Amino acid sequence: MRARIYQPARNAMQSGMGKTKTWVLEFAPASARSVDPLMGWTSSNDTQSQVRLKFDSKEAALAYAEDNGLEAVVMEPKNRKPVIRQGGYGENFATNRRGVWTH
Repeated sequence: MRARIYQPARNAMQSGMGKTKTWVLEFAPASARSVDPLMGWTSSNDTQSQVRLKFDSKEAALAYAEDNGLEAVVMEPKNRKPVIRQGGYGENFATNRRGVWTH
């Protein structure tokens, strides 16, 4: 059985890095999905594609995959440079601003 191990990216709606420190082991789909002709719902016989395991470290996820005989592919995250301004968020409301504050 094949699986992939990755560190999830942050949500587009969040500015912080919450929920991005864990590593996820996700199984690859073993069979294709099919569409029910009457209702139009998507279904599959593969129940492993619904399983997502979370680990504290990449090494723990790799150890789990090795212990259970899984062929795992590790996808390394692309780390982004944090944006830290000199004055921080309070700089937006400073009274000693040199330029005109506009929206």
